[in-house]
Amino acid sequence: MASIDTTIQLIRAGAPGTTCSPALAKGPWESDAAPEPGYGPGSSMGDILPTGSPRQGQLPAEYKDASAIELDARIVAAKATLGDRVVVLGHFYQRDEVIAHADFVGDSFQLANAARARADAEAIVFCGVHFMAETADILARDDQAVILPNLAAGCSMADMADIDSVTECWEDLARLYGTEPDETGRVPIIPVTYMNSSAALKGFCGENGGIVCTSSNAATVLEWAFERGQRVLFFPDQHLGRNTAKAMGVPLERMPMWNPRRELGGNTEAEVMDARVILWHGFCSVHKRFNVGQIEKAREDHPGVRVIVHPECPMPVVDAADEAGSTDYIRKAIGAATEPTVFAIGTEVNMVNRLAAEFPQHTIFCLDPVICPCSTMYRIHPGYLAWVLEGLVRGEVINRISVGDDVAVPARVALERMLDARPGA
Repeated sequence: MASIDTTIQLIRAGAPGTTCSPALAKGPWESDAAPEPGYGPGSSMGDILPTGSPRQGQLPAEYKDASAIELDARIVAAKATLGDRVVVLGHFYQRDEVIAHADFVGDSFQLANAARARADAEAIVFCGVHFMAETADILARDDQAVILPNLAAGCSMADMADIDSVTECWEDLARLYGTEPDETGRVPIIPVTYMNSSAALKGFCGENGGIVCTSSNAATVLEWAFERGQRVLFFPDQHLGRNTAKAMGVPLERMPMWNPRRELGGNTEAEVMDARVILWHGFCSVHKRFNVGQIEKAREDHPGVRVIVHPECPMPVVDAADEAGSTDYIRKAIGAATEPTVFAIGTEVNMVNRLAAEFPQHTIFCLDPVICPCSTMYRIHPGYLAWVLEGLVRGEVINRISVGDDVAVPARVALERMLDARPGA
Protein backbone atom coordinates (compact mmCIF):
# COMPACT_ATOMS: atom_id res chain seq x y z
CA MET A 1 0.00 0.00 0.00
CA ALA A 2 1.32 3.42 -0.96
CA SER A 3 2.27 5.78 1.86
CA ILE A 4 0.24 8.94 2.40
CA ASP A 5 3.13 11.02 1.05
CA THR A 6 3.25 8.93 -2.12
CA THR A 7 -0.53 9.11 -2.49
CA ILE A 8 -0.43 12.90 -2.20
CA GLN A 9 2.20 13.08 -4.93
CA LEU A 10 0.09 10.79 -7.15
CA ILE A 11 -2.97 12.98 -6.63
CA ARG A 12 -0.88 16.00 -7.57
CA ALA A 13 0.05 14.19 -10.79
CA GLY A 14 -3.62 13.59 -11.62
CA ALA A 15 -4.50 10.33 -9.88
CA PRO A 16 -7.98 10.02 -8.31
CA GLY A 17 -8.40 11.35 -4.79
CA THR A 18 -8.53 14.65 -2.93
CA THR A 19 -6.37 16.43 -0.36
CA CYS A 20 -7.24 19.41 1.81
CA SER A 21 -4.34 21.44 0.39
CA PRO A 22 -2.22 21.20 -2.77
CA ALA A 23 0.70 22.51 -0.67
CA LEU A 24 0.90 19.08 1.00
CA ALA A 25 2.79 17.92 -2.09
CA LYS A 26 5.61 20.39 -1.37
CA GLY A 27 8.44 19.92 1.09
CA PRO A 28 7.70 21.30 4.59
CA TRP A 29 10.68 23.66 4.22
CA GLU A 30 8.40 25.70 1.94
CA SER A 31 6.31 26.49 5.05
CA ASP A 32 9.46 27.21 7.07
CA ALA A 33 10.36 29.92 4.56
CA ALA A 34 6.89 31.51 4.44
CA PRO A 35 6.89 35.22 5.42
CA GLU A 36 3.72 34.71 7.47
CA PRO A 37 4.32 31.84 9.90
CA GLY A 38 1.62 29.23 10.33
CA TYR A 39 1.16 25.56 11.09
CA GLY A 40 1.55 24.62 7.44
CA PRO A 41 -0.71 22.62 5.11
CA GLY A 42 -2.96 20.00 6.61
CA SER A 43 -5.61 19.87 9.29
CA SER A 44 -4.40 22.86 11.34
CA MET A 45 -3.68 25.24 8.48
CA GLY A 46 -6.65 27.44 9.46
CA ASP A 47 -5.61 27.70 13.12
CA ILE A 48 -3.87 30.80 14.43
CA LEU A 49 -0.21 30.36 15.33
CA PRO A 50 0.60 32.28 18.55
CA THR A 51 3.08 35.11 18.31
CA GLY A 52 6.57 33.99 19.25
CA SER A 53 6.08 30.34 18.36
CA PRO A 54 9.29 28.51 17.43
CA ARG A 55 10.31 28.79 13.80
CA GLN A 56 12.61 26.51 11.91
CA GLY A 57 15.54 28.00 10.02
CA GLN A 58 16.18 26.91 6.48
CA LEU A 59 17.12 23.28 5.93
CA PRO A 60 20.45 23.02 4.04
CA ALA A 61 19.92 22.58 0.30
CA GLU A 62 21.62 19.17 0.21
CA TYR A 63 18.75 17.74 2.26
CA LYS A 64 16.01 19.56 0.35
CA ASP A 65 17.40 18.44 -2.99
CA ALA A 66 18.17 14.83 -2.05
CA SER A 67 15.95 12.05 -3.38
CA ALA A 68 13.91 9.87 -1.07
CA ILE A 69 16.30 6.98 -1.74
CA GLU A 70 19.35 9.10 -0.90
CA LEU A 71 17.81 10.43 2.32
CA ASP A 72 16.87 6.92 3.38
CA ALA A 73 20.44 5.72 2.82
CA ARG A 74 21.94 8.69 4.69
CA ILE A 75 19.66 8.11 7.69
CA VAL A 76 20.53 4.42 7.78
CA ALA A 77 24.24 5.22 7.58
CA ALA A 78 24.09 7.88 10.32
CA LYS A 79 22.17 5.58 12.65
CA ALA A 80 24.65 2.78 12.04
CA THR A 81 27.55 5.11 12.88
CA LEU A 82 25.85 6.41 16.04
CA GLY A 83 24.67 3.00 17.23
CA ASP A 84 23.32 2.99 20.78
CA ARG A 85 24.29 6.62 21.26
CA VAL A 86 21.00 7.69 19.66
CA VAL A 87 17.39 6.54 19.86
CA VAL A 88 14.80 7.66 17.31
CA LEU A 89 11.20 7.91 18.47
CA GLY A 90 8.29 8.05 16.01
CA HIS A 91 4.73 9.04 16.87
CA PHE A 92 1.85 7.04 15.37
CA TYR A 93 0.90 10.05 13.22
CA GLN A 94 4.27 10.43 11.51
CA ARG A 95 4.69 9.75 7.81
CA ASP A 96 5.81 6.21 6.88
CA GLU A 97 9.09 7.50 5.48
CA VAL A 98 10.05 8.64 9.00
CA ILE A 99 8.52 5.71 10.90
CA ALA A 100 10.74 3.39 8.85
CA HIS A 101 13.71 4.66 10.89
CA ALA A 102 12.10 4.78 14.34
CA ASP A 103 13.42 2.55 17.10
CA PHE A 104 10.13 2.92 18.95
CA VAL A 105 6.64 3.83 17.63
CA GLY A 106 3.78 4.87 19.90
CA ASP A 107 1.75 7.70 21.36
CA SER A 108 3.37 10.65 23.12
CA PHE A 109 3.60 9.12 26.58
CA GLN A 110 4.60 5.67 25.38
CA LEU A 111 7.46 7.30 23.53
CA ALA A 112 8.52 9.37 26.52
CA ASN A 113 8.70 6.16 28.54
CA ALA A 114 10.58 4.46 25.70
CA ALA A 115 13.17 7.20 25.93
CA ARG A 116 13.57 6.52 29.65
CA ALA A 117 14.17 2.86 28.86
CA ARG A 118 17.17 3.77 26.68
CA ALA A 119 19.40 5.16 29.40
CA ASP A 120 22.46 4.40 27.29
CA ALA A 121 21.45 6.85 24.55
CA GLU A 122 23.23 10.20 24.49
CA ALA A 123 20.60 11.72 22.21
CA ILE A 124 16.86 11.21 21.78
CA VAL A 125 15.54 12.27 18.38
CA PHE A 126 11.79 12.78 18.82
CA CYS A 127 9.88 12.58 15.56
CA GLY A 128 6.69 14.13 16.87
CA VAL A 129 5.75 17.64 17.98
CA HIS A 130 7.11 20.18 20.45
CA PHE A 131 5.17 19.24 23.60
CA MET A 132 6.23 15.61 23.16
CA ALA A 133 9.90 16.54 22.99
CA GLU A 134 9.42 18.69 26.10
CA THR A 135 7.90 15.75 27.98
CA ALA A 136 10.76 13.51 26.91
CA ASP A 137 13.25 16.10 28.18
CA ILE A 138 11.44 16.34 31.52
CA LEU A 139 11.68 12.57 31.97
CA ALA A 140 15.14 12.09 30.47
CA ARG A 141 18.50 12.27 32.23
CA ASP A 142 20.11 15.70 32.44
CA ASP A 143 22.95 14.63 30.18
CA GLN A 144 20.65 13.30 27.44
CA ALA A 145 19.92 15.67 24.54
CA VAL A 146 16.35 15.65 23.23
CA ILE A 147 16.16 16.78 19.60
CA LEU A 148 13.13 17.87 17.56
CA PRO A 149 14.07 17.61 13.85
CA ASN A 150 11.89 20.59 12.88
CA LEU A 151 11.34 23.29 15.52
CA ALA A 152 8.15 24.39 13.74
CA ALA A 153 6.49 21.05 14.53
CA GLY A 154 4.21 22.40 17.23
CA CYS A 155 0.60 21.50 18.09
CA SER A 156 -2.32 23.83 17.48
CA MET A 157 -4.37 22.24 20.27
CA ALA A 158 -1.57 22.63 22.79
CA ASP A 159 -1.19 26.25 21.70
CA MET A 160 -4.87 26.96 22.48
CA ALA A 161 -4.09 26.98 26.22
CA ASP A 162 -1.15 29.14 27.28
CA ILE A 163 0.17 29.65 30.79
CA ASP A 164 -0.98 33.28 31.06
CA SER A 165 -4.58 32.50 30.04
CA VAL A 166 -4.80 29.45 32.30
CA THR A 167 -3.35 31.38 35.24
CA GLU A 168 -5.86 34.19 34.73
CA CYS A 169 -8.70 31.64 34.59
CA TRP A 170 -7.40 29.99 37.77
CA GLU A 171 -7.37 33.32 39.59
CA ASP A 172 -10.94 34.07 38.47
CA LEU A 173 -12.08 30.68 39.75
CA ALA A 174 -10.26 31.16 43.06
CA ARG A 175 -12.15 34.42 43.60
CA LEU A 176 -15.44 32.57 43.09
CA TYR A 177 -14.73 29.30 44.86
CA GLY A 178 -12.26 30.38 47.50
CA THR A 179 -9.39 28.09 48.41
CA GLU A 180 -10.62 26.28 51.52
CA PRO A 181 -11.43 22.54 51.40
CA ASP A 182 -14.97 21.33 52.15
CA GLU A 183 -15.90 19.14 55.13
CA THR A 184 -14.59 16.05 53.31
CA GLY A 185 -11.21 17.67 52.67
CA ARG A 186 -11.74 18.21 48.96
CA VAL A 187 -10.37 21.47 47.56
CA PRO A 188 -12.65 23.67 45.41
CA ILE A 189 -11.01 22.75 42.08
CA ILE A 190 -8.26 20.53 40.64
CA PRO A 191 -6.43 21.37 37.38
CA VAL A 192 -6.06 18.54 34.87
CA THR A 193 -4.02 19.00 31.72
CA TYR A 194 -4.00 16.68 28.77
CA MET A 195 -0.61 15.35 27.72
CA ASN A 196 -1.03 17.49 24.60
CA SER A 197 -0.01 20.68 26.39
CA SER A 198 3.10 22.71 27.04
CA ALA A 199 5.59 21.89 29.77
CA ALA A 200 4.55 25.14 31.45
CA LEU A 201 0.99 23.87 31.88
CA LYS A 202 2.17 20.53 33.21
CA GLY A 203 4.26 22.52 35.68
CA PHE A 204 1.19 24.62 36.57
CA CYS A 205 -0.70 21.44 37.45
CA GLY A 206 2.20 20.15 39.50
CA GLU A 207 2.29 23.37 41.52
CA ASN A 208 -1.48 23.52 42.08
CA GLY A 209 -2.31 19.99 43.18
CA GLY A 210 -3.15 18.87 39.66
CA ILE A 211 -2.27 16.07 37.31
CA VAL A 212 -1.64 15.11 33.67
CA CYS A 213 -3.80 12.69 31.69
CA THR A 214 -3.58 10.83 28.40
CA SER A 215 -6.44 9.79 26.14
CA SER A 216 -6.14 6.24 27.48
CA ASN A 217 -6.34 7.07 31.20
CA ALA A 218 -8.49 10.22 31.26
CA ALA A 219 -11.31 8.52 33.22
CA THR A 220 -8.90 7.23 35.88
CA VAL A 221 -7.34 10.68 36.20
CA LEU A 222 -10.75 12.36 36.55
CA GLU A 223 -11.63 9.88 39.28
CA TRP A 224 -8.36 10.80 41.02
CA ALA A 225 -9.22 14.49 40.70
CA PHE A 226 -12.81 14.10 41.97
CA GLU A 227 -11.52 12.29 45.05
CA ARG A 228 -9.45 15.36 45.88
CA GLY A 229 -11.50 18.20 44.45
CA GLN A 230 -15.08 19.34 44.11
CA ARG A 231 -14.56 20.32 40.48
CA VAL A 232 -12.05 19.95 37.65
CA LEU A 233 -10.58 22.51 35.26
CA PHE A 234 -9.73 20.43 32.17
CA PHE A 235 -7.51 21.77 29.40
CA PRO A 236 -6.74 22.14 26.57
CA ASP A 237 -9.03 19.66 24.73
CA GLN A 238 -12.71 20.23 25.36
CA HIS A 239 -13.76 17.07 23.50
CA LEU A 240 -11.66 14.59 25.46
CA GLY A 241 -12.84 16.22 28.69
CA ARG A 242 -16.51 16.25 27.67
CA ASN A 243 -16.58 12.72 26.26
CA THR A 244 -14.78 11.28 29.29
CA ALA A 245 -16.83 13.11 31.93
CA LYS A 246 -20.11 12.35 30.12
CA ALA A 247 -19.27 8.63 30.13
CA MET A 248 -18.68 8.95 33.88
CA GLY A 249 -22.18 10.38 34.39
CA VAL A 250 -21.43 14.12 34.58
CA PRO A 251 -24.40 16.01 33.04
CA LEU A 252 -23.61 18.24 30.07
CA GLU A 253 -25.15 21.24 31.80
CA ARG A 254 -22.51 20.92 34.51
CA MET A 255 -19.66 21.10 31.99
CA PRO A 256 -19.47 24.75 30.91
CA MET A 257 -16.91 25.83 28.33
CA TRP A 258 -14.28 28.39 29.30
CA ASN A 259 -13.38 30.79 26.50
CA PRO A 260 -10.30 32.74 27.71
CA ARG A 261 -11.21 35.72 25.53
CA ARG A 262 -14.48 36.35 27.37
CA GLU A 263 -15.33 37.43 30.90
CA LEU A 264 -15.77 34.40 33.17
CA GLY A 265 -15.04 32.32 30.11
CA GLY A 266 -18.37 33.37 28.60
CA ASN A 267 -20.41 31.94 31.48
CA THR A 268 -22.64 33.30 34.21
CA GLU A 269 -21.45 33.12 37.80
CA ALA A 270 -24.23 30.62 38.53
CA GLU A 271 -23.05 28.32 35.71
CA VAL A 272 -19.48 28.39 36.99
CA MET A 273 -20.59 27.77 40.58
CA ASP A 274 -22.66 24.76 39.51
CA ALA A 275 -19.89 23.31 37.33
CA ARG A 276 -18.47 19.86 37.87
CA VAL A 277 -15.99 20.03 34.97
CA ILE A 278 -14.91 23.29 33.34
CA LEU A 279 -13.79 22.63 29.78
CA TRP A 280 -11.20 24.78 28.03
CA HIS A 281 -12.04 26.13 24.59
CA GLY A 282 -9.52 23.95 22.73
CA PHE A 283 -9.66 21.16 20.18
CA CYS A 284 -7.63 18.98 17.82
CA SER A 285 -8.05 20.05 14.21
CA VAL A 286 -7.35 16.51 12.99
CA HIS A 287 -10.22 15.01 14.97
CA LYS A 288 -12.53 17.98 14.47
CA ARG A 289 -12.72 17.00 10.79
CA PHE A 290 -14.76 13.89 11.56
CA ASN A 291 -18.55 14.14 11.54
CA VAL A 292 -21.67 12.01 11.91
CA GLY A 293 -22.37 12.16 8.17
CA GLN A 294 -19.12 10.30 7.51
CA ILE A 295 -20.18 7.56 9.91
CA GLU A 296 -23.59 7.30 8.25
CA LYS A 297 -21.93 7.01 4.83
CA ALA A 298 -19.60 4.28 6.12
CA ARG A 299 -22.54 2.29 7.48
CA GLU A 300 -24.43 2.74 4.21
CA ASP A 301 -21.49 1.59 2.08
CA HIS A 302 -20.32 -1.16 4.43
CA PRO A 303 -23.17 -2.82 6.39
CA GLY A 304 -21.76 -4.23 9.61
CA VAL A 305 -18.79 -1.86 9.62
CA ARG A 306 -17.09 -1.36 12.99
CA VAL A 307 -16.56 2.34 13.64
CA ILE A 308 -13.83 3.34 16.11
CA VAL A 309 -12.96 6.98 16.75
CA HIS A 310 -10.54 8.86 18.95
CA PRO A 311 -12.06 10.60 22.04
CA GLU A 312 -10.70 13.93 20.77
CA CYS A 313 -13.55 13.80 18.22
CA PRO A 314 -16.67 15.93 18.90
CA MET A 315 -19.27 14.32 21.17
CA PRO A 316 -21.85 13.56 18.41
CA VAL A 317 -19.17 11.62 16.52
CA VAL A 318 -18.18 9.62 19.61
CA ASP A 319 -21.84 8.92 20.35
CA ALA A 320 -22.48 7.72 16.78
CA ALA A 321 -19.42 5.44 16.70
CA ASP A 322 -19.33 1.89 18.00
CA GLU A 323 -16.26 2.59 20.13
CA ALA A 324 -13.96 5.43 21.11
CA GLY A 325 -10.42 5.08 22.36
CA SER A 326 -6.84 6.27 22.22
CA THR A 327 -4.46 5.55 19.35
CA ASP A 328 -3.16 2.56 21.28
CA TYR A 329 -6.73 1.35 21.90
CA ILE A 330 -7.52 1.58 18.19
CA ARG A 331 -4.44 -0.38 17.25
CA LYS A 332 -5.08 -3.08 19.84
CA ALA A 333 -8.77 -3.37 18.88
CA ILE A 334 -7.87 -4.04 15.27
CA GLY A 335 -5.10 -6.43 16.24
CA ALA A 336 -7.47 -8.41 18.45
CA ALA A 337 -10.10 -8.94 15.72
CA THR A 338 -9.98 -12.64 14.82
CA GLU A 339 -12.33 -12.54 11.83
CA PRO A 340 -11.97 -10.37 8.72
CA THR A 341 -13.69 -7.09 9.61
CA VAL A 342 -14.42 -3.76 7.99
CA PHE A 343 -13.13 -0.92 10.18
CA ALA A 344 -13.87 2.76 9.71
CA ILE A 345 -11.41 4.73 11.82
CA GLY A 346 -11.63 8.31 13.02
CA THR A 347 -8.06 9.39 13.65
CA GLU A 348 -5.03 10.74 11.77
CA VAL A 349 -4.76 9.36 8.26
CA ASN A 350 -1.09 8.25 8.38
CA MET A 351 -1.88 5.91 11.25
CA VAL A 352 -5.02 4.57 9.54
CA ASN A 353 -3.13 3.94 6.32
CA ARG A 354 -0.39 2.09 8.23
CA LEU A 355 -2.94 -0.07 10.05
CA ALA A 356 -4.52 -0.99 6.71
CA ALA A 357 -1.12 -2.17 5.46
CA GLU A 358 -0.30 -3.99 8.71
CA PHE A 359 -3.60 -5.90 8.88
CA PRO A 360 -4.45 -6.84 5.27
CA GLN A 361 -6.99 -9.44 6.43
CA HIS A 362 -9.26 -6.52 7.36
CA THR A 363 -10.70 -3.67 5.33
CA ILE A 364 -9.56 -0.51 7.12
CA PHE A 365 -10.22 3.04 5.97
CA CYS A 366 -10.29 6.56 7.35
CA LEU A 367 -13.73 8.06 7.94
CA ASP A 368 -12.62 11.30 6.27
CA PRO A 369 -12.25 10.65 2.51
CA VAL A 370 -10.13 13.80 2.10
CA ILE A 371 -6.44 13.21 2.77
CA CYS A 372 -5.59 15.81 5.41
CA PRO A 373 -2.72 14.79 7.72
CA CYS A 374 -1.76 16.50 10.95
CA SER A 375 -0.15 19.76 9.80
CA THR A 376 2.53 19.78 12.47
CA MET A 377 3.46 16.09 12.42
CA TYR A 378 3.83 16.59 8.67
CA ARG A 379 6.60 19.14 9.33
CA ILE A 380 8.92 16.23 10.23
CA HIS A 381 10.40 15.04 6.93
CA PRO A 382 13.22 12.54 6.25
CA GLY A 383 15.35 15.51 5.20
CA TYR A 384 15.19 16.97 8.71
CA LEU A 385 15.82 13.57 10.28
CA ALA A 386 18.93 13.06 8.12
CA TRP A 387 20.11 16.58 8.97
CA VAL A 388 19.98 16.18 12.76
CA LEU A 389 21.39 12.64 12.70
CA GLU A 390 24.34 13.64 10.54
CA GLY A 391 24.85 16.58 12.86
CA LEU A 392 25.21 14.12 15.75
CA VAL A 393 27.76 12.15 13.72
CA ARG A 394 29.80 15.37 13.47
CA GLY A 395 29.37 15.99 17.21
CA GLU A 396 26.83 18.78 16.67
CA VAL A 397 23.50 18.82 18.54
CA ILE A 398 20.88 20.54 16.37
CA ASN A 399 17.45 21.68 17.60
CA ARG A 400 17.87 20.62 21.22
CA ILE A 401 14.74 20.98 23.37
CA SER A 402 15.49 21.91 26.98
CA VAL A 403 12.99 22.53 29.78
CA GLY A 404 14.38 24.54 32.71
CA ASP A 405 14.19 23.13 36.23
CA ASP A 406 11.71 25.83 37.29
CA VAL A 407 9.18 24.17 34.96
CA ALA A 408 10.52 20.62 34.72
CA VAL A 409 10.45 19.91 38.48
CA PRO A 410 6.72 20.67 39.04
CA ALA A 411 5.83 19.18 35.64
CA ARG A 412 7.51 15.94 36.70
CA VAL A 413 5.35 15.96 39.85
CA ALA A 414 2.17 16.14 37.74
CA LEU A 415 3.42 13.37 35.45
CA GLU A 416 4.32 11.13 38.40
CA ARG A 417 0.85 11.67 39.86
CA MET A 418 -0.54 10.42 36.56
CA LEU A 419 1.65 7.32 36.72
CA ASP A 420 0.44 6.62 40.25
CA ALA A 421 -3.24 7.13 39.39
CA ARG A 422 -4.35 3.61 38.49
CA PRO A 423 -7.85 2.15 38.70
CA GLY A 424 -8.42 1.04 42.28
CA ALA A 425 -5.22 2.66 43.53
